[in-house]
Amino acid sequence: MNRDTSMERPDLADYAARSSQSRGRKYPEVHRDDRPAFERDRDRIIHCAAFRRLEYKTQVFVNHEGDYYRTRLTHSLEVAQIGKAIARRLKLNEELTEALALAHDLGHTPFGHTGEEVLNRLMDGHGGFEHNLQSFRVVDELEERYPGFNGLNLSWEVREGIIKHSSPYDRPAESMAEFLPGVVPTIEAQIINFADEIAYNNHDIDDGLKSGYITPAQLEQVELWNVMFEGVGREYPGLDAERRKHQTISALIGLFITDLTATTLENLLQSKIRSLEDLRRINKQMVSFSPELSRKNRALKRFLLENLYHHYKVERMRVKAERYLIQLFETYVKHPTLLPRKYLKKMESVGRERVICDYVAGMTDRFALDEFKRLFEPYERV
Repeated sequence: MNRDTSMERPDLADYAARSSQSRGRKYPEVHRDDRPAFERDRDRIIHCAAFRRLEYKTQVFVNHEGDYYRTRLTHSLEVAQIGKAIARRLKLNEELTEALALAHDLGHTPFGHTGEEVLNRLMDGHGGFEHNLQSFRVVDELEERYPGFNGLNLSWEVREGIIKHSSPYDRPAESMAEFLPGVVPTIEAQIINFADEIAYNNHDIDDGLKSGYITPAQLEQVELWNVMFEGVGREYPGLDAERRKHQTISALIGLFITDLTATTLENLLQSKIRSLEDLRRINKQMVSFSPELSRKNRALKRFLLENLYHHYKVERMRVKAERYLIQLFETYVKHPTLLPRKYLKKMESVGRERVICDYVAGMTDRFALDEFKRLFEPYERV
C-alpha cells in the first residue's frame, strides 16, 4: 500500500478514493518518481498498445466510412473529459476517474458491439467473451511492457473499476473473489458508467446527423433535444444550423453533468456517506440522474436505437462485419499456424480458442479488413 501523501490532492472529499489508501498492486515495484498511484495507472494506460489501437476501432461507424466519426479512442477521451468534470464538482479523485475512463474500452473488439456478440457466440463452450473481462485481461495479462510481470500491474481500485463497469451493453463481471463480488465500487468507478452513456448518447447524435442517418426533423420527436434546441435558438437568434447543432449538444452534456452532480450529492447526503468505508458498508449505488432526467434520457436512447443503431446502412455493415469475423476466427481454429508465432506459444497454457479470441479482439477494424483480404482474396499479397 502506498502511504505517501505528499502528492495527494488536499481538497478531496472524505468519500473519495485516495492513492495513498490504495490496496496496492499485484506485483511489488520500485518506482523512479513520486507520482500518486492512480496518476501512474492513467499514464500506463495511455502508453499501452491496446489504447493506441482504439483509434481504428468502431464506435458506430466503421473506420473507412469517414474521418469525422467517433472511434473508440475519441469516445474514450470524451468519457474521460466528462468523467473528470463530474469528479471535480464532487471533489473526487480525478486521476482514478480518468484512468477508468481511458481503460473502459481497452478490450473492445473491432466492429463495435457486433464484434463482441460474434466472439461471444464463437467462444460458446470456451468461456465466452465479455468486453469488460477482456479489458481486464488486457491490463492484467496481454500487455507486455514491464520486466517481471505481464500486464500493466495497475492498482486494485482501477482493476476493480474495470471489472465492475456497467452500461446497457455491459454487465459487471463480478465473479472474481478478489474484487468483492456484490459490493459497489468506488464513486469514481460509478461515475464512468454514466459518463460513458452521456458521451455516446450525445456524440452519436452528432455522428448520426453528420452521416444523414438521422435528420433534424426526426429529432423533433425527442423531448430532451427539443427543449435544448429551442433554448439555444432563443439565446442565439439567427445562428446557422451547424453551430446550433453543436451548441445544443454542448448544452445537453452540461445538463447531464449538472443533474448528475446534484442528484449524486443528494444521494450521498441522504445515505450519510462520509467515507469509502461507508460506501462499501451501505452498498448502494450513489451516482444517478434525477428521475425526470432519467425518463427523458430513456426516450433519447430509444430514439437512437430505432433510428441510428438499427438504420439499414448500419445493419448492412453489421452483417458484413459478422461474416468477416466468423471466417477469420474459424480459419484460425482450423489452421492455427496462420497466427503470429508469439500467439502459437500461448496455446498450451490458455487454449487454442482463447488465444485466437485474444488475437481477433485486439484487431482494429482496418487490420481485420486487411487480414480478410490477405486470407481470402487470391490476388492479395500475404
